[in-house]
Amino acid sequence: MLYPLIRSALFSLDPEDAHGFTLASLDVAQSLGLLKLLPRARGTPVHVMGIDFPNAVGLAAGLDKSGAHINALAALGFGFIEIGTVTPRPQPGNPKPRMFRLPQAEAIINRMGFNNPGVDVLVKNVKASGYRGVLGINIGKNKDTPNAHAVDDYLACLDAVYAHARYVTVNISSPNTQGLRDLQKDEALDTLLSAIKLRQSELAQQHGKYVPVALKIAPDLDDAQIAAIAALLMMHRIDAVIATNTTVARDSVADLPYADEAGGLSGAPVREASTRVIAALAHHLENEVPIIGVGGILSGADAQEKIDAGASLVQLYSGLIYRGPELVRECVQRLA
Repeated sequence: MLYPLIRSALFSLDPEDAHGFTLASLDVAQSLGLLKLLPRARGTPVHVMGIDFPNAVGLAAGLDKSGAHINALAALGFGFIEIGTVTPRPQPGNPKPRMFRLPQAEAIINRMGFNNPGVDVLVKNVKASGYRGVLGINIGKNKDTPNAHAVDDYLACLDAVYAHARYVTVNISSPNTQGLRDLQKDEALDTLLSAIKLRQSELAQQHGKYVPVALKIAPDLDDAQIAAIAALLMMHRIDAVIATNTTVARDSVADLPYADEAGGLSGAPVREASTRVIAALAHHLENEVPIIGVGGILSGADAQEKIDAGASLVQLYSGLIYRGPELVRECVQRLA
């Protein structure tokens, strides 16, 4: 109930500064045991990708890019945490400012550009956390790696994180790395998924365990593109699909401040597009590949909408900025 007051203070700060301050504050609160005082909802366990999830509500990638805050975030009541996107080599991301709030629309525009300390640091942080819950690790390619060699970056990351993840997400849908979304096209995606599945099989034998792989796609796809992606997901036996990433569309926020800023739009305006993609995927996949729904969830009803459209799990990010930890409890309770 205090979050609206806290949010007012946070929104007086630069968005990226507020982000860092919030994560640091959560770490302190978790170390003092204060997060145990947050009210919790009893969730219903869900079995997806061969994994038992305590509840169906997870944290989307992007909030904790380096895996430095896993335990504090998990203490908010999530059934699973996804960290990253991480790249093989460290990179600073795009020039600042690169994150903008649109409070009138409960939205955020970001063009972070996969800023992260590199996969080796992320793995070190995961080991140090000692986290035993369901952890997804989201992998990408470095900005200066041409698409012709993108597969090499994804395989390098998969090699590095495989032993430390319960599932791995292949991110080809951020609009903030030039050319990345071209990897969603038929031939490029076929090549990438083929290489990923081959390496997954090799790593399963090497480590003596099977770690599922999910693909994260964009909301800015037409029905033909969704059908083509669904066919490749089934052909390559990909373990799950995450729908969706941020959108480049601006129709719903065209008259608002910052609407012309480059980057991906998230929050309430992406809800309908995300749900449309989920429903289309569910139609084409025919229950062969589970769907994780993300995009514009700001209430328990929004989370239920994703499940009704065909998702098995949901993830939150921008909604947390506007609603705070109460959103986690509300969504877990609604889906239970």
